[in-house]
Amino acid sequence: MSDAAPIFPKTYDLITWLIPHTLNFPRSHRFVVTRRLQDALLDFQERIIEANRVRGHARVLLLRQADADLDKVRLYLRLANCWKWLDEDQYRHVSLMVQEIGKMLGGWIKKPEGTPGPS
Repeated sequence: MSDAAPIFPKTYDLITWLIPHTLNFPRSHRFVVTRRLQDALLDFQERIIEANRVRGHARVLLLRQADADLDKVRLYLRLANCWKWLDEDQYRHVSLMVQEIGKMLGGWIKKPEGTPGPS
């Protein structure tokens, strides 16, 4: 992974911010919603790492799967906000992080074949 690829450190920052916050979610939901949020987030990270290592159709497939993972993260964050597991400032902060990563991912998906990794 190149330091010039900002999606990777931005995703790392999201993970290091969000996972500790999920530990404060209600214990009764940790094995359902919380776990699914964490899994979707980590799946996203793994797919972009894998996509960076391949080319062609395999890359496109992984990036589309990563996009679906990010949609799941958005859903679980909206639920966490709705149920008041995140306060408004936390939700705003994490939503902006996810939005920025989503824009980077969209740019990478649209990038012409043959150009190196994410921009």
